[in-house]
Amino acid sequence: MHYVSAEGLTKSYGITPLFDSISFHISEGDKIALVARNGVGKSTLLRILAGKETPDKGKLWIHKDVTVALLEQDPQFEDDKSILENIFHSLHPVMLATQQYESATDSGNSEAIMKAMTKMDELNAWKFEAKVKEILGRLNIHHLQSKLNELSGGQRKRVALAKTLVDIGFEHKHTLLLMDEPTNHLDMEMIEWLEHFLNQENVTLLLVSHDRYFLDAVCDEIWELERSNMHVYKGDYENYLDRKAARMESEQASIDKARNEYRKELEWMRKQPRARTTKSKSRQDNFYEVEAKARQKIVDEQVQLQAKMTRLGGKVAEMKKVYMSYGDKNILKGFSYTFSKGERIGIIGKNGVGKSTFLNILQGIEAADSGKINIGDTVVFGNFSQQGLEIKENMRVIEYVKTFAENFPLAKGGSLSAAQFLELFLFPPEKQFAYLHSLSGGEKKRLQLLTVLFRNPNFLILDEPTNDLDLPTLGVLENFLQEYRGCILIVSHDRYFMDRLVDHLFVFNGDGDIRDFPGNYSQYRLSQKEQEARDTEQGTRSKEQEEYSKNDTGNRETGTGNKKRAGFKEKREFELLQKEIAELGSEKMKLEDRLSNTGLSYEQLNVASIRIAELSKLIDEKELRWLELSELME
Repeated sequence: MHYVSAEGLTKSYGITPLFDSISFHISEGDKIALVARNGVGKSTLLRILAGKETPDKGKLWIHKDVTVALLEQDPQFEDDKSILENIFHSLHPVMLATQQYESATDSGNSEAIMKAMTKMDELNAWKFEAKVKEILGRLNIHHLQSKLNELSGGQRKRVALAKTLVDIGFEHKHTLLLMDEPTNHLDMEMIEWLEHFLNQENVTLLLVSHDRYFLDAVCDEIWELERSNMHVYKGDYENYLDRKAARMESEQASIDKARNEYRKELEWMRKQPRARTTKSKSRQDNFYEVEAKARQKIVDEQVQLQAKMTRLGGKVAEMKKVYMSYGDKNILKGFSYTFSKGERIGIIGKNGVGKSTFLNILQGIEAADSGKINIGDTVVFGNFSQQGLEIKENMRVIEYVKTFAENFPLAKGGSLSAAQFLELFLFPPEKQFAYLHSLSGGEKKRLQLLTVLFRNPNFLILDEPTNDLDLPTLGVLENFLQEYRGCILIVSHDRYFMDRLVDHLFVFNGDGDIRDFPGNYSQYRLSQKEQEARDTEQGTRSKEQEEYSKNDTGNRETGTGNKKRAGFKEKREFELLQKEIAELGSEKMKLEDRLSNTGLSYEQLNVASIRIAELSKLIDEKELRWLELSELME
């Protein structure tokens, strides 16, 4: 089924168009990612499709049976109403059907009950409660009677997401789902669940997101808005990058060819008399076309970062037996750690377990209940917090940056003025004199990042730095952080970002339990899945053994049942198992001794840790089999 057709859509704010004469089609089942730099019209295009804005020019057709659902970055609610009232509006068809069924049941009217049941069947409302509970539970939405004006920005975004998912699941058969940065304010488990939900549901999707793993898991087509045009790429994000690079190379070659032709034609134009023949008039018209193409410039605009880091001394930071709690909720319980030069640590855990509080305690922004926190004399923290910019009324961008410093020292010597530094972050002169409140969400994030780096920190604290940043800026930020020689502590739900940058993780499990895992996020999830598989297998075997014991006891009590005797194969396997378990145990002990050697590199530590986990699994399996065979030997 054909959902949407657009022809020649154009939208401008001011002189420069966001997009110019773009055309596209969306069919049922399409799952499309929309990517571009901040400020080129991604959110605007979604709002046009949702009917919340109108294009300046062009035609837009949406099938009459299709309902468009939009999840915005800054969702609007009825703040004086509860979470429940905002998610389930009074005219929600499933809610009405459920209420009618309950009323009919209370009345005892059999005819009314049958009519209500038929309506419930039509809407598939019997699964409604279970589905809603799953959505609300997965998104950690509780206390449904709380008013919306009492919630934080992250909680409001999750409520908006829940409302959208409930609506598409139960209200409309044909829905075009438009999602603007849906993974912001979701923890990693929520993001993985949302991936699964969108893949399971028969949904047609147009998505804006900076989360590359999420894009690859959910979408199979990428649209890019660039220089007012739209480019379409089939496949995943990596394929998009490869094909974009090839396209830009081809365009540059075409421009170079036009420039060579332009030089020749320019010389001809200068030599021609004023009176022109029909033939020369045609060549003259062609000259202006060549000139326009020759004057094109392909600028792959990217943020360029070259910071001169303040020297970091031998002592970095140390936390000794730090305790912190809010009432009955424990954040830290005797946490101790000594930070080393150049460490790159990721922090993961569910929302609300105290990750941001931990960062504040380390920097001295919040005081711990007890314990010692020693910070080296040369440490300069650079704090990229979730709170964002402190917007000051009537302050321009350039004035705001100058409140931190007038000049920025470069790694290779020399310095940049505040204005020059702003240009590196894609703030041209006209943007530098814009007021802070007029910037887009992504531009504010970029400016916040600029002000953090402008102070030349040697210990970067990054709390959700990827939210609202565009993908080109994220790529350059990642490249900069990979070369950065200071310490980095990152809280992020962007799995790709974490995988590229961190060496190990602080895993916040809640109730003050913090585990130091030697690896990145993907390695951590792999270890989790392996542990879950072992636990499931162990549970199954335990259940089987329990059942066997019951049957065996019953047989002995009744005098029935023939106990199986060990044959030659079982006896041989039993002897080999004893030898294999001893060898595996010896190998594990040697590796554990090796891990205590502080001189090992991270790669060596990681390989040893993975092998120890494999050995533990093998030993458990072989010991269980040895116990089974030992019973046959009796």
